[in-house]
This record gives sequence, structure tokens and C-alpha cells, in this order.
Amino acid sequence: MNRLLSSSFLSLIIIFLASNILAQTVKISAQIRPRYEYRHGFKTLFPDDANAANFISQRTRLNGFFENKAFRAYVSIQNVRVWGDVNQLNTDDAKGLTIHEAWGQAFLGEKVSLKLGRQEIIYDDHRIFGSVDWAQQARSHDAALLIWKPKEQHKIEIGIAYNAMNASLYKEMYTNSNYKTFQLVHYHGDFGKSGLSILFLNNGLAYDADPDSGNYDEKVAFSQTIGARYTHKGDKIKFNVATYYQGGKNKANNSLSAVYLAGDVSLHLVKDFSFGLGFEYLSGTNTKDKGVSGETDKSFSPFFGTNHKFNGLMDYFYVGNHGGNVGLVDIYIPLKLKINKLNLGLAPHYFMSAATVSDGGRDLSNGLGTEFDFTISYPIVKSVTLVAGYSQMFATETMQVVKYPGNPSGDYNKNTNNWGWIMVAFNPTFFTKEQK
Repeated sequence: MNRLLSSSFLSLIIIFLASNILAQTVKISAQIRPRYEYRHGFKTLFPDDANAANFISQRTRLNGFFENKAFRAYVSIQNVRVWGDVNQLNTDDAKGLTIHEAWGQAFLGEKVSLKLGRQEIIYDDHRIFGSVDWAQQARSHDAALLIWKPKEQHKIEIGIAYNAMNASLYKEMYTNSNYKTFQLVHYHGDFGKSGLSILFLNNGLAYDADPDSGNYDEKVAFSQTIGARYTHKGDKIKFNVATYYQGGKNKANNSLSAVYLAGDVSLHLVKDFSFGLGFEYLSGTNTKDKGVSGETDKSFSPFFGTNHKFNGLMDYFYVGNHGGNVGLVDIYIPLKLKINKLNLGLAPHYFMSAATVSDGGRDLSNGLGTEFDFTISYPIVKSVTLVAGYSQMFATETMQVVKYPGNPSGDYNKNTNNWGWIMVAFNPTFFTKEQK
């Protein structure tokens, strides 16, 4: 850890010295983000005879950015911890430092560049590719992107990634939960107040082709995701619609055929107040068909999206859970109000399963529950923001069966399921220099 920290500061010093010779822009910044959480039904229904979780997590980042006429580079080093996770006089850190981003981007011409290294990949509304910034660790990819901007309003990115366990002498089976490889093409164009995006993703997941032998036989199952998103940003009305289709194979190498549909409208008819209406449909697989040999997987997966942004802030769906399941229908009404510097938000969600949920041969109602998310944010001073929220889930019997298939009659849906949090984000800039 000490070596990594020393190397990190040395790298930033080199960037600073180099800026006096070549750099157009140099910036050194940081983020310190402690967050308190009270969890009593976060992500899943709260069981009987359990106590609520209370803890404070913290992200600490140091960022360095460099750019001249030939290339740009960015390094982001972070530590994610829970307050008190090690003894005060401990000589080592339980989590240590990690590299969140470390990439270079070479300009191959006025319109073409090549970006290589560990990087966040963010497209459109974060639904398929997003940074997952809510999670203290966030998400980044080891990937290469060829970026072409034929005009200022249009951009095409072609990306590839290929993962391995080690720099080995012979083939070593890939057992991490990440993708083994992917290839993508993304286009975005702006047309006045409207925008259009098109995405193609060929996603390869490693799996054991012969699990009964006891020897891991690595094969790669490929799925294809293709779709488009259209947005319109008017002065009074904003709306977007999106659709994606997934085909090919899932991680178990079974046939995959899944659909995503979404749309929302936001009305800004009064100053500092907006309200809207939105829906999402993610197809799913009937519980009685899940895992049946030869059955097609109909469950849509938003592979690398910022899923905390969608389907309620309590993360009941698609945040490390619910994948390959009964799908989801989400109808929501976002309300936003600004009072001077104070921003208030309220978003009720009504959830339904997209496929049939069965229990003991009995088909249940598709209704999963209703969630209310209340949020506030306030800029205390420049680069310091206070954000807080409270959410409550009112779940149904169907939610109990989905979340606890081994205990479908547990009635945890009748318990109080709520979650509260408060976070302060410090985003200081230590040094900025522009030299033309």
C-alpha cells in the first residue's frame, strides 16, 4: 500500500512538472465521500428476529488529469472503507488502495482517437453501460475504445475488452464473475433538441462446459444486445423512449430471447418544479420454467448499467440480484422541487413481475409492491454537497416468493422495510493549470 501511495504521488508530481513543458491542461483533484446508512429492508425484505444495520462507508479518491495536443491521460486512485473496519493502531488497511481508472487517449487525427486502459464506460442514461457512481467502489472496465467524431454532433465508439486471470505461461481458466470478453459499437447523434443513440453489444461470459467432470472446461457463451434510445429536450416538455433486444446464449449456454422497453415524460410547466410519468418493462422467465432444460431464457439483463438509478433506490432489482428472474414492470411518477439551493425529490414506484410467479403450483398476482423514495440535496459551500434520502417498500406476497423462494410463506413482506441515508461529498480541486 505504501509503495502504491508513493508511486501515485510521484506520478502526480511528474504530471505537474511536465505541464510546464507540454501540457495544455493539468488538474489534480480529490473526492472524500462519507455516507451513513440505516438498513432495515434494503435490497431484500427484512426477516424476522433480525436487527437493522447501521454503518458509515467512505470513498476517498485522488485524481490526476493531463492533456496536450497529442494525448490525454487520467489516473484515479481510491480507497473504499467502512469506518472502524480495522483497529486504530493496525499497520495495514483491510481494503487498501485500488486503481479505479488509469487510461491514456491518443489523438490519431482531428476526428479519431484511441483510448486504452481502465476506464468508466458511460452511454446515454446509464442503463446498459454506466459508472455505478452510487456504489462507493463504482464500476470501471479494462478496455480499448476507438472513437470517431465525423462531426461535432455525431460520435461513434468501437470497443473491445478481453479478460484473463493472470499473465500465465499456459491457458488459465477464467473464473471471475466478469465477462470474459465483449465487443461493442455505440453511436450518438444530436439533432437540435433531439438525440438518437444506437448500441450493439456482443457480450461473452465464461462457463464450465462439463461441470460433472470436476475439471473446469472453459467455454464462452455470447449474447447480443441491440437497441436504440431517442430523447427530446424541450423547454417545457422532455421525454425519451428506448428499446433493446437480447439474443444468443446466457451464461449457462441456454438460448436467450429478451426484451426491454422504456419511456418517460417530464413536464416543466412551473419554475423550479417538474413532474413526470415513466415506465420500464424488462422481460422475464416464468418461475416454473426457470432452469428447465431446453427452455429459452426470457430474462433481460442490463449488464453494466447504473442500476441503482432505476427501479427504486432500495435496489430490490438488478443490483446484484433478481437477474435471470421473472423480469419487471416499473411505473413511476418523479416529482422535483427546488427551493433556493435546496432540491427535493419524491418518486413513487409501482412494481410488477413481467412473467408469472408460481408457488406450489399456484400462480400469484403479478404485483410486487410499491416503493416511495424521498431525497434532498443542498450545496453547503462550493465543492461540498449534502445529500440524504429515505425510502420505504410496501411489498406483497409475490415479492416474498421472489425474494425468498426457499421460504415463500415467511411473510417478511408484512415487516417494516425501510432505508435511510445521509452523505456529504467533498470534491476539492488542489491544482489546475492551462497552458496554451
